[in-house]
Amino acid sequence: MYPVIEVTAVAALAMYGVLRGARKDFDLVGICYIAFAVAFGGGTLRDLLLDRHPIFWIENDHLAWIVMAIAVSGAFLPKLIARLEPILWIPDALGLGLFSILGAVYAIDCGTGRFVAILMGVITGSCGGVIADVICNDLPSVFQRSPLYATCSFLGALSYVALHALGVDSSAAMAIGVTVVVAIRIGAVRWNWQLPPHTRPGEPPG
Repeated sequence: MYPVIEVTAVAALAMYGVLRGARKDFDLVGICYIAFAVAFGGGTLRDLLLDRHPIFWIENDHLAWIVMAIAVSGAFLPKLIARLEPILWIPDALGLGLFSILGAVYAIDCGTGRFVAILMGVITGSCGGVIADVICNDLPSVFQRSPLYATCSFLGALSYVALHALGVDSSAAMAIGVTVVVAIRIGAVRWNWQLPPHTRPGEPPG
């Protein structure tokens, strides 16, 4: 089941990267670069932190071919990309959900504690979006007031880890975890759910 989830997550984030690159009018090289960086960034950081070798996309080089195909197709089909641009948040939400849970799964398989597994899920899921923002010269959404992003990843990974600890079937726990992330992210984008802002002592909120 892991390979299917990994392929889907990589494809979703590669598409997200292509759409972000197209929005910034990147050329072919720029679109390929952002697609690879977004699709592989979070998983690479996870593998380095967990000392998993070889890195997941190096071990499974078909993932690189998938990202390349998506990036090149996006670069040469600008009209299609323009039509898909309004639904940019869909591959973003899907990639966030799939990679968040996969990060937690791999962390548990490596023998980490439960809280560390949740954090690995957040890193794996949200790092791609941070990389996309940095490449596009935007302040990463996780560092500013914006619809919930990393919080969605945290809650989904928490759901998976809790269900796993309770002995729920792994496939069911993963499906529920992904659903939690995607559902909250969609709700956050749709209704602008945000965490309350930090206020200094004596300073009125807002």
